[in-house]
Amino acid sequence: MSEQDGTSPEEIMWEGRFITAKRRGRWEYVGRARGIRAAVILAVDEAADGRHVLLVDQYRVPLGRRCIELPAGLVGDQDEGEEAMLAAARELEEETGYRPGRLENLGEYYSSPGMVSESFSLFRAHDLMKTGEGGGVEGEDILVHRVPLNAIHDRIAAWRMDGFAIDVKLLLLLGAGFAN
Repeated sequence: MSEQDGTSPEEIMWEGRFITAKRRGRWEYVGRARGIRAAVILAVDEAADGRHVLLVDQYRVPLGRRCIELPAGLVGDQDEGEEAMLAAARELEEETGYRPGRLENLGEYYSSPGMVSESFSLFRAHDLMKTGEGGGVEGEDILVHRVPLNAIHDRIAAWRMDGFAIDVKLLLLLGAGFAN
């Protein structure tokens, strides 16, 4: 990127309820509207039957198919002052039916910085308590998967073979060691 692109003023090309299309110099990209951010939760259930990661799948319109993902949600979409950690706890319970006893902040990350300015805060959920079935809020149609960590590579390969999209954040489980 040239210095000119980095110092050019940001111009809004289009703004919707949740996203904004922007231009800065020759770069076009998308960002979240109104300062909304995302919280992503890596939840590993340490139970008598072993260590299991909680994953969700839901239909994603931009992909035209269901996608396997870590539980996640928007921070501040309903309450502008919402803290990311509180949103992470709320979203984990809504989507999976598990409440975290403790959340550890693993930092801020960017999923596709060449075209999206959105960042997400990654949280590791500890001391999980089952409170319900999950599935999200009305209309989300989220399915919950509790997958043994020692079988995650095979399970993701099987989902791929079955035509599911796989969220890039699952690479955290496949190689970065965050689940240890």
